[in-house]
Amino acid sequence: MINLYYVCHEISKCRPVILLIVLSLTILTINCSSNINEPDDIKKSPIGDQPTLGQHISQLSIDNGNVELDSLIDHGSLLFSAQFNSLDGAGRPETTGVGDSPFRSPRLIPDNFNRISGPDANACVACHNVPLVGGGGDNVTNVFVDAEVHPFVNFDGGEGDGFDKTLTLKTVGVERNSVGIFGAGFIEMLAREMTFDLHKIRDDAVNKARESGSEIEASLITKDVDFGRIIARPDGTINISFIDGVDDDLIIKPFQQKGVIVSLREFAVKATNNHHGMQASERFRDGVDADGDGMADELTRGDITALVVFMATLPAPGSIMSADPYVRAASITGETIFNEIGCNTCHKPYLRLDNPIFTEPNPFNPAGKLKLSDVSAPFAIDLMKEGPGPFLNPDATGGVLVPAFTDLKRHDMGPALDTDEIRQKRQIPGGDQEGILTEEWLTRKLWGVASEPPFLHHGRATLISEAILLHGGEAEEQRLAFQNLSKYDQAAVVEFIKTLQILPEDANSTIIDPGSSSKKLKKAGSVTLSIIGGILGGIFLVVTITVGLILYRNPARKI
Repeated sequence: MINLYYVCHEISKCRPVILLIVLSLTILTINCSSNINEPDDIKKSPIGDQPTLGQHISQLSIDNGNVELDSLIDHGSLLFSAQFNSLDGAGRPETTGVGDSPFRSPRLIPDNFNRISGPDANACVACHNVPLVGGGGDNVTNVFVDAEVHPFVNFDGGEGDGFDKTLTLKTVGVERNSVGIFGAGFIEMLAREMTFDLHKIRDDAVNKARESGSEIEASLITKDVDFGRIIARPDGTINISFIDGVDDDLIIKPFQQKGVIVSLREFAVKATNNHHGMQASERFRDGVDADGDGMADELTRGDITALVVFMATLPAPGSIMSADPYVRAASITGETIFNEIGCNTCHKPYLRLDNPIFTEPNPFNPAGKLKLSDVSAPFAIDLMKEGPGPFLNPDATGGVLVPAFTDLKRHDMGPALDTDEIRQKRQIPGGDQEGILTEEWLTRKLWGVASEPPFLHHGRATLISEAILLHGGEAEEQRLAFQNLSKYDQAAVVEFIKTLQILPEDANSTIIDPGSSSKKLKKAGSVTLSIIGGILGGIFLVVTITVGLILYRNPARKI
């Protein structure tokens, strides 16, 4: 018979050895198991290099109402700030910024980036960050628009320069400073309404000419902005010689400083490819690795919609007044002078938006961008209520005055701003490829301008006064009027423009006026002190009368 006590006693003496053997077997088993499953586990593991985008959004999910607005804004914010890497599909080794098939020999590390012809950035926020995400950029972020047509610019006259030995920094593209996107939802909707107006004027003129059998002249005026005139003929053709400040298609293009981009979507699809090498499926086709980087569907239609929604809901810039009474008074005077010398002719303080409901996609999107026919229903956002805010105030009819200080029209700005040596091309496939006159510029939206130095299309003006004095052409009269002002009045105009700022993130109103608030506080304080003084005076009076009565009834005894 086995003595259990003896066995247990002997085992207890060997316990350290047994534990060591068990531990060794366990480690060996783990290591063997790890080695066997390593390839699959590493692919699924969160360790090591990872793409910046953890997930994509389907446009179908958006169309079916399965994605809430807040989720779209959050995903769009992620995309705007994402530092795209090669696991996301960043880079376009075999294509230029305008191609969807191989247009150049593969450009790999260290030739995967090119500051001029692109890709030239890892993130949208790299250029749009002053003073907040979505704002403008310093001169260091300037881009060379249209240089993306070249394979790999290095100014040696070789294959990268398209074998153009005459290429220079000024002829390779057109240099542009990055501008802010705040309030862009309102701007796109204004442009759409103006486009609908112009198209109605054109169509009505054509119909009248056909019915009457004679030529019909029609003025192209929308929202108090004059875009010239057309002459409709009985055969349905149109004399477009007198159209002014807008393309012959009468589509207002409110983005980029030449006014060549129709919508935030067109901007997003173009910019993500040019600057990051992130190619959108709607432009480069589903499942196609157009740039030869081993990745297809780098940005889905839903991703682009999220990016658009994020940009469209960035709040409108506002007005921030100084708390200093002297400075505040100067800015108020400056606004009056700004209007008196005619700056408001082009920099219109307000354009009225009839319907503040932003819908995506834009009905005027060009080819290669999501269209209304591609979705079951457009995604709608009430810009007066939805998004981070603060919000502009609606008028009695549900519209809103948008204080953008622009007319969304191109103007001849004179020789000082005629700095481009080549014409910027319109972004319309099959459209006019002669480009826009080098002296013409879309009227700069002044809302938020004080928060986004430097100034002008190339960022060469570091002062607001410098930017004003470089105006010319159609603005020559206004420039001379400003130049002839007294030093105080010039400074007052600048001080007014300095109030036009991008609002801080914690703002709850589009107008911040601490001077006005302090006056109210002082008035309230005076009233409070008056009330307190009155109460104390009353109490003193009552006490005085009471003491007097007591003394009267109980006169002091004589000694």
